[in-house]
Amino acid sequence: MATSWRSCLTLCFLFLLASASMAQLSPSFYSLTCPTLRVVVLLRMTQAVLQEPRMGASILRLFFHDCFVNGCDASVLLDDTATFTGEKNAGPNANSLRGFDVIDDIKSAVELVCPGTVSCADILALAARDGVVLLGGPSWTVPLGRRDATTASQSAANSNLPSPASSLSQLISAFSAQGLSARDMTALSGAHTIGQARCVNFRSHIYDDTNIDADFASQRQQNCPSSGGDNSLAPLDLQTATEFDNAYYQNLVGFQGLLHSDQELFNNGSQDSLVQQYSTDGSTFFSDFAAAMVKMGNIKPLTGSNGEIRLDCRKVN
Repeated sequence: MATSWRSCLTLCFLFLLASASMAQLSPSFYSLTCPTLRVVVLLRMTQAVLQEPRMGASILRLFFHDCFVNGCDASVLLDDTATFTGEKNAGPNANSLRGFDVIDDIKSAVELVCPGTVSCADILALAARDGVVLLGGPSWTVPLGRRDATTASQSAANSNLPSPASSLSQLISAFSAQGLSARDMTALSGAHTIGQARCVNFRSHIYDDTNIDADFASQRQQNCPSSGGDNSLAPLDLQTATEFDNAYYQNLVGFQGLLHSDQELFNNGSQDSLVQQYSTDGSTFFSDFAAAMVKMGNIKPLTGSNGEIRLDCRKVN
Protein backbone atom coordinates (compact mmCIF):
# COMPACT_ATOMS: atom_id res chain seq x y z
CA MET A 1 0.00 0.00 0.00
CA ALA A 2 2.85 2.37 0.91
CA THR A 3 4.58 1.61 -2.37
CA SER A 4 1.38 2.36 -4.26
CA TRP A 5 1.01 5.67 -2.42
CA ARG A 6 4.61 6.63 -3.21
CA SER A 7 4.03 5.75 -6.86
CA CYS A 8 0.96 7.95 -6.88
CA LEU A 9 2.92 10.85 -5.39
CA THR A 10 5.66 10.37 -7.95
CA LEU A 11 3.16 10.44 -10.81
CA CYS A 12 1.54 13.57 -9.40
CA PHE A 13 4.95 15.25 -9.10
CA LEU A 14 5.84 14.35 -12.68
CA PHE A 15 2.48 15.65 -13.84
CA LEU A 16 3.08 18.95 -12.06
CA LEU A 17 6.51 19.24 -13.64
CA ALA A 18 5.03 18.58 -17.08
CA SER A 19 2.28 21.13 -16.45
CA ALA A 20 4.82 23.73 -15.41
CA SER A 21 6.88 23.17 -18.54
CA MET A 22 3.78 23.66 -20.67
CA ALA A 23 2.54 26.65 -18.66
CA GLN A 24 0.84 29.45 -20.49
CA LEU A 25 2.30 32.94 -20.50
CA SER A 26 1.69 35.01 -17.38
CA PRO A 27 2.15 38.72 -16.60
CA SER A 28 3.77 37.74 -13.29
CA PHE A 29 6.29 35.31 -14.81
CA TYR A 30 9.31 37.36 -13.67
CA SER A 31 7.82 38.73 -10.45
CA LEU A 32 10.34 36.80 -8.34
CA THR A 33 13.25 36.31 -10.74
CA CYS A 34 13.39 39.82 -12.24
CA PRO A 35 11.01 42.19 -10.45
CA THR A 36 12.55 45.34 -11.98
CA LEU A 37 12.18 44.11 -15.57
CA ARG A 38 9.33 46.42 -16.60
CA VAL A 39 11.05 49.48 -15.17
CA VAL A 40 14.31 48.73 -16.97
CA VAL A 41 12.58 48.18 -20.32
CA LEU A 42 10.46 51.32 -19.96
CA LEU A 43 13.43 53.51 -19.06
CA ARG A 44 15.46 52.34 -22.05
CA MET A 45 12.49 52.64 -24.42
CA THR A 46 11.78 56.13 -23.11
CA GLN A 47 15.35 57.14 -23.95
CA ALA A 48 15.09 55.61 -27.42
CA VAL A 49 11.76 57.27 -28.27
CA LEU A 50 12.82 60.65 -26.91
CA GLN A 51 15.90 60.46 -29.12
CA GLU A 52 13.87 59.35 -32.15
CA PRO A 53 10.05 59.18 -31.92
CA ARG A 54 9.93 56.95 -34.99
CA MET A 55 11.59 54.21 -32.95
CA GLY A 56 8.28 53.41 -31.24
CA ALA A 57 6.88 52.38 -34.63
CA SER A 58 10.05 50.50 -35.56
CA ILE A 59 10.00 48.33 -32.44
CA LEU A 60 6.28 47.65 -32.87
CA ARG A 61 6.90 46.52 -36.45
CA LEU A 62 9.82 44.38 -35.30
CA PHE A 63 7.50 42.55 -32.89
CA PHE A 64 4.89 42.02 -35.63
CA HIS A 65 7.50 40.63 -38.02
CA ASP A 66 8.74 38.32 -35.30
CA CYS A 67 5.36 36.92 -34.28
CA PHE A 68 4.17 36.24 -37.84
CA VAL A 69 7.14 33.95 -38.52
CA ASN A 70 6.84 30.77 -36.45
CA GLY A 71 5.57 32.64 -33.40
CA CYS A 72 6.84 35.28 -30.98
CA ASP A 73 10.26 33.74 -30.35
CA ALA A 74 12.78 36.50 -31.19
CA SER A 75 13.88 34.59 -34.30
CA VAL A 76 13.83 37.87 -36.26
CA LEU A 77 16.67 39.19 -34.08
CA LEU A 78 19.18 36.50 -35.11
CA ASP A 79 22.06 37.60 -37.35
CA ASP A 80 23.13 35.55 -40.34
CA THR A 81 26.36 33.60 -39.95
CA ALA A 82 28.51 31.53 -42.30
CA THR A 83 26.39 28.49 -41.43
CA PHE A 84 23.05 30.09 -40.58
CA THR A 85 20.54 32.09 -42.63
CA GLY A 86 18.12 34.10 -40.53
CA GLU A 87 15.14 36.34 -41.27
CA LYS A 88 16.76 39.77 -41.38
CA ASN A 89 17.45 39.60 -45.10
CA ALA A 90 14.08 38.18 -46.14
CA GLY A 91 12.23 40.31 -48.68
CA PRO A 92 9.89 42.08 -46.21
CA ASN A 93 12.75 42.73 -43.75
CA ALA A 94 15.91 43.59 -45.69
CA ASN A 95 16.82 47.30 -45.58
CA SER A 96 13.54 47.83 -43.78
CA LEU A 97 13.44 46.49 -40.23
CA ARG A 98 15.19 48.66 -37.66
CA GLY A 99 15.56 48.96 -33.91
CA PHE A 100 17.81 45.95 -33.37
CA ASP A 101 20.31 48.16 -31.54
CA VAL A 102 17.58 49.34 -29.17
CA ILE A 103 16.69 45.75 -28.27
CA ASP A 104 20.41 45.05 -27.77
CA ASP A 105 20.63 48.01 -25.41
CA ILE A 106 17.61 46.88 -23.39
CA LYS A 107 18.91 43.32 -23.25
CA SER A 108 22.28 44.52 -21.91
CA ALA A 109 20.54 46.58 -19.22
CA VAL A 110 18.33 43.64 -18.22
CA GLU A 111 21.31 41.28 -18.08
CA LEU A 112 22.99 43.58 -15.57
CA VAL A 113 20.14 43.21 -13.08
CA CYS A 114 18.82 39.74 -13.99
CA PRO A 115 21.55 37.74 -15.75
CA GLY A 116 20.46 34.79 -17.88
CA THR A 117 16.81 35.19 -16.87
CA VAL A 118 14.75 37.19 -19.37
CA SER A 119 14.25 36.15 -22.99
CA CYS A 120 14.78 38.47 -25.93
CA ALA A 121 11.26 37.53 -27.05
CA ASP A 122 9.77 38.93 -23.83
CA ILE A 123 11.93 42.05 -24.01
CA LEU A 124 10.65 42.69 -27.53
CA ALA A 125 7.03 42.19 -26.43
CA LEU A 126 7.41 44.67 -23.56
CA ALA A 127 9.32 47.19 -25.68
CA ALA A 128 6.61 47.13 -28.36
CA ARG A 129 3.95 47.92 -25.76
CA ASP A 130 6.01 50.69 -24.19
CA GLY A 131 6.70 52.30 -27.56
CA VAL A 132 2.98 52.56 -28.25
CA VAL A 133 2.26 54.02 -24.81
CA LEU A 134 5.07 56.56 -25.08
CA LEU A 135 3.54 57.87 -28.31
CA GLY A 136 0.12 58.31 -26.72
CA GLY A 137 -1.42 54.93 -27.49
CA PRO A 138 -3.18 52.40 -25.30
CA SER A 139 -1.50 50.16 -22.76
CA TRP A 140 -2.10 46.47 -22.19
CA THR A 141 -0.89 43.80 -19.82
CA VAL A 142 1.88 41.81 -21.52
CA PRO A 143 1.85 38.08 -20.74
CA LEU A 144 5.42 36.84 -20.24
CA GLY A 145 7.34 33.58 -20.17
CA ARG A 146 8.40 33.27 -23.81
CA ARG A 147 11.72 31.64 -24.61
CA ASP A 148 14.00 32.35 -27.54
CA ALA A 149 14.24 30.31 -30.72
CA THR A 150 17.50 28.68 -31.70
CA THR A 151 16.47 28.69 -35.37
CA ALA A 152 14.88 31.09 -37.85
CA SER A 153 13.19 30.78 -41.24
CA GLN A 154 13.85 33.18 -44.09
CA SER A 155 11.39 31.27 -46.28
CA ALA A 156 8.61 31.65 -43.69
CA ALA A 157 9.36 35.37 -43.44
CA ASN A 158 9.03 35.66 -47.20
CA SER A 159 5.72 33.79 -47.27
CA ASN A 160 3.96 34.72 -44.00
CA LEU A 161 4.33 38.50 -43.88
CA PRO A 162 1.70 40.43 -45.86
CA SER A 163 2.94 42.69 -48.63
CA PRO A 164 2.15 46.43 -49.01
CA ALA A 165 0.52 45.37 -52.28
CA SER A 166 -1.83 42.90 -50.57
CA SER A 167 -5.54 42.84 -51.36
CA LEU A 168 -8.13 42.75 -48.59
CA SER A 169 -8.67 39.04 -49.03
CA GLN A 170 -4.92 38.41 -48.86
CA LEU A 171 -4.67 40.45 -45.67
CA ILE A 172 -7.55 38.59 -44.05
CA SER A 173 -6.03 35.26 -45.09
CA ALA A 174 -2.54 36.14 -43.78
CA PHE A 175 -3.89 37.15 -40.39
CA SER A 176 -6.29 34.21 -40.23
CA ALA A 177 -3.33 31.87 -40.71
CA GLN A 178 -1.98 33.27 -37.42
CA GLY A 179 -5.27 32.84 -35.58
CA LEU A 180 -6.26 36.50 -35.92
CA SER A 181 -9.67 37.66 -37.11
CA ALA A 182 -10.49 40.26 -39.75
CA ARG A 183 -11.34 42.67 -36.91
CA ASP A 184 -7.93 41.97 -35.32
CA MET A 185 -6.30 42.65 -38.68
CA THR A 186 -8.09 45.98 -39.12
CA ALA A 187 -7.24 47.04 -35.56
CA LEU A 188 -3.59 45.98 -35.84
CA SER A 189 -3.29 47.86 -39.15
CA GLY A 190 -3.86 50.96 -37.04
CA ALA A 191 -0.20 50.62 -36.08
CA HIS A 192 0.29 52.61 -39.28
CA THR A 193 -0.83 55.69 -37.41
CA ILE A 194 2.88 55.99 -36.55
CA GLY A 195 6.02 55.36 -38.55
CA GLN A 196 7.14 55.86 -42.12
CA ALA A 197 7.25 53.88 -45.33
CA ARG A 198 9.73 53.77 -48.19
CA CYS A 199 8.80 55.05 -51.63
CA VAL A 200 9.31 51.60 -53.15
CA ASN A 201 6.43 50.33 -51.01
CA PHE A 202 3.87 52.97 -51.93
CA ARG A 203 4.93 54.05 -55.45
CA SER A 204 2.42 51.86 -57.28
CA HIS A 205 -0.42 53.11 -55.09
CA ILE A 206 0.22 56.81 -55.69
CA TYR A 207 0.85 56.43 -59.42
CA ASP A 208 -1.35 53.54 -60.56
CA ASP A 209 -4.32 53.13 -58.20
CA THR A 210 -7.56 55.04 -58.66
CA ASN A 211 -8.89 54.72 -55.11
CA ILE A 212 -6.73 57.56 -53.85
CA ASP A 213 -7.31 61.27 -53.30
CA ALA A 214 -5.72 63.09 -56.25
CA ASP A 215 -4.19 65.90 -54.19
CA PHE A 216 -2.75 63.41 -51.71
CA ALA A 217 -1.24 61.35 -54.54
CA SER A 218 0.29 64.46 -56.09
CA GLN A 219 1.76 65.51 -52.75
CA ARG A 220 3.36 62.11 -52.19
CA GLN A 221 4.73 62.03 -55.74
CA GLN A 222 6.88 65.07 -54.95
CA ASN A 223 9.29 62.97 -52.90
CA CYS A 224 8.64 59.62 -54.55
CA PRO A 225 9.41 59.74 -58.29
CA SER A 226 7.98 57.18 -60.69
CA SER A 227 11.44 55.63 -60.85
CA GLY A 228 14.38 55.91 -58.50
CA GLY A 229 14.36 57.26 -54.96
CA ASP A 230 13.23 53.91 -53.56
CA ASN A 231 14.36 54.76 -50.04
CA SER A 232 12.68 58.16 -49.81
CA LEU A 233 10.44 58.16 -46.75
CA ALA A 234 6.91 59.41 -46.15
CA PRO A 235 4.80 59.26 -42.98
CA LEU A 236 2.17 56.53 -42.95
CA ASP A 237 -0.12 59.05 -41.23
CA LEU A 238 0.43 62.54 -42.58
CA GLN A 239 -1.72 64.16 -39.88
CA THR A 240 0.08 63.01 -36.74
CA ALA A 241 3.09 60.95 -37.79
CA THR A 242 4.52 60.44 -34.30
CA GLU A 243 1.29 60.29 -32.29
CA PHE A 244 -0.57 57.03 -31.77
CA ASP A 245 -4.20 57.95 -32.45
CA ASN A 246 -7.06 57.07 -34.82
CA ALA A 247 -6.08 59.52 -37.58
CA TYR A 248 -4.97 56.58 -39.74
CA TYR A 249 -8.60 55.57 -40.17
CA GLN A 250 -9.64 59.14 -40.90
CA ASN A 251 -7.06 59.09 -43.67
CA LEU A 252 -8.54 55.90 -45.11
CA VAL A 253 -12.06 57.35 -45.16
CA GLY A 254 -10.60 60.32 -47.07
CA PHE A 255 -8.80 57.92 -49.46
CA GLN A 256 -5.43 59.06 -48.18
CA GLY A 257 -3.97 55.71 -47.17
CA LEU A 258 -0.29 55.63 -48.10
CA LEU A 259 0.00 51.94 -48.95
CA HIS A 260 -2.21 49.96 -51.32
CA SER A 261 -2.81 47.52 -48.47
CA ASP A 262 -3.89 50.37 -46.19
CA GLN A 263 -6.57 51.65 -48.55
CA GLU A 264 -7.83 48.11 -49.12
CA LEU A 265 -9.37 48.33 -45.63
CA PHE A 266 -11.72 51.04 -46.91
CA ASN A 267 -12.50 50.23 -50.50
CA ASN A 268 -16.11 49.02 -50.66
CA GLY A 269 -15.21 45.88 -48.74
CA SER A 270 -16.08 44.02 -45.56
CA GLN A 271 -14.03 46.30 -43.27
CA ASP A 272 -15.50 49.63 -44.38
CA SER A 273 -17.92 49.96 -41.48
CA LEU A 274 -15.25 49.10 -38.89
CA VAL A 275 -12.83 51.62 -40.41
CA GLN A 276 -15.57 54.27 -40.24
CA GLN A 277 -16.23 53.38 -36.60
CA TYR A 278 -12.55 53.59 -35.67
CA SER A 279 -12.23 56.92 -37.50
CA THR A 280 -14.72 58.54 -35.13
CA ASP A 281 -14.35 56.35 -32.04
CA GLY A 282 -10.75 56.32 -30.88
CA SER A 283 -11.55 54.54 -27.63
CA THR A 284 -12.95 51.50 -29.43
CA PHE A 285 -9.89 51.41 -31.67
CA PHE A 286 -7.58 51.60 -28.65
CA SER A 287 -9.45 48.80 -26.89
CA ASP A 288 -9.48 46.55 -29.96
CA PHE A 289 -5.83 47.28 -30.73
CA ALA A 290 -4.73 46.37 -27.21
CA ALA A 291 -6.73 43.13 -27.26
CA ALA A 292 -5.36 42.21 -30.69
CA MET A 293 -1.79 42.87 -29.54
CA VAL A 294 -2.23 40.40 -26.68
CA LYS A 295 -3.60 37.83 -29.14
CA MET A 296 -0.70 38.40 -31.52
CA GLY A 297 1.78 38.08 -28.66
CA ASN A 298 0.34 34.65 -27.90
CA ILE A 299 1.17 33.21 -31.32
CA LYS A 300 3.05 29.94 -30.75
CA PRO A 301 5.39 31.04 -27.96
CA LEU A 302 8.18 28.74 -26.85
CA THR A 303 7.76 27.94 -23.16
CA GLY A 304 9.03 25.55 -20.51
CA SER A 305 12.16 23.76 -21.68
CA ASN A 306 11.71 24.68 -25.35
CA GLY A 307 14.14 27.14 -26.87
CA GLU A 308 16.56 29.01 -24.65
CA ILE A 309 17.22 32.30 -22.87
CA ARG A 310 19.68 33.98 -25.23
CA LEU A 311 22.48 35.97 -23.63
CA ASP A 312 22.91 37.92 -26.87
CA CYS A 313 19.75 38.55 -28.87
CA ARG A 314 21.66 38.33 -32.15
CA LYS A 315 22.98 34.80 -31.74
CA VAL A 316 22.15 31.50 -30.12
CA ASN A 317 24.03 30.57 -26.97
